[in-house]
Order: sequence, then structure tokens, then C-alpha cells
Amino acid sequence: MIKTGIYGGSFNPIHNGHIQLARQLREAAGLDEVWLMVSPQNPLKEQAGLLADNLRLKMARQALVAEPYIRVSDYEFRLPRPSYTWNTLQALEQDFPDREFTLLIGGDNWEHFPRWYRADDIVSNYRIVVYPRRDSDIDLTALPPTVTVVEADLLDISSTDIRRRVSKGLPITGMVPDCIVQDVERLYRQN
Repeated sequence: MIKTGIYGGSFNPIHNGHIQLARQLREAAGLDEVWLMVSPQNPLKEQAGLLADNLRLKMARQALVAEPYIRVSDYEFRLPRPSYTWNTLQALEQDFPDREFTLLIGGDNWEHFPRWYRADDIVSNYRIVVYPRRDSDIDLTALPPTVTVVEADLLDISSTDIRRRVSKGLPITGMVPDCIVQDVERLYRQN
């Protein structure tokens, strides 16, 4: 079985923090690979300011071209919207029987996990690796057996801040891979 981590998000835009985190989680969780699942519609997030799916996907693929163990996936683009993680995991399991899928989420998402569609089913059927975020408070004594918390160095970068900086004409060098700086500046200045 190929151990595959699923790291979902809007990646609006992808940034160096996402990439560093994917590398660290692959190693810490003992995964063979990580799939960055570009989400077309997160049911728990505001969609305002979301760049078109194909543009976010293209930038993510360009940003990760030199990463052998991290792949960008448009798998959810073919699934019904909004993108419910349970539906995605079930479909992945059916389409890729040679893989064992692990869900990778931030501590902020873990705190809201009970609100997720079929959260109990996800916990019962899949391994979940949680990485703490700055403001997350995770009770390690109350975790289900399928949930593991791993420490990861987090870069202080957010997609929201990148979009804000671009809108104000501020530099984003070092925040996103060099190969997509111009695209991010052009696309988010127009958006």
C-alpha cells in the first residue's frame, strides 16, 4: 500500500508555508507522498476573493514542479460541490485501492471538526494527522485512536496576507515560490 496524505485547501494562492508543511508532514507521518487537494468549494469557508479553480491549480502545479513527493490534485473538481472530505476520501479509496489515505489538517480545523460532514465516519475510517496552529488548543488526552498530533515548524505566511500585500503593491518575495511571484502579483491584483 502506498501511504498517501491528503492535504486539502483552497491554496488561494499556494505559498511557501504550504510547501514546507507538506514536506514536514510527509516525513513526520511516515507517508510515501502528499497530495495537495485543491478544493473548488470549501463548505465552511467564504468564497469571496477566490481565484478561479484552474488558475489556483496551475500555480500550485508550477510551484511544486521540483517536489518529487508532493503532487497537486484536481480530483475534487470532478466531484459534486461543495467539497465534503468524507465524499472525497470515499471516492479516492474506490479509485485508488493501492493507496492508504491519511487526512492532514491544521489544529484550527480539528477544533471545528465536529461541524464537518460525517466527521464521526471520517474519524472511524481514516487516519488523521493534525498539525498545531498558532491559535489552536488541542486536548491531547481526548484524541480518538485514529488521530495523531505532530509538531511542525510553521512559516508565518498566509494566503490572506499575500492577497492583501498584492492589493497594496507590497512585495511578496520569499512568501511564494519565485517561479509564481509574477503570476500571483498579476492575478491577485486583477481579482
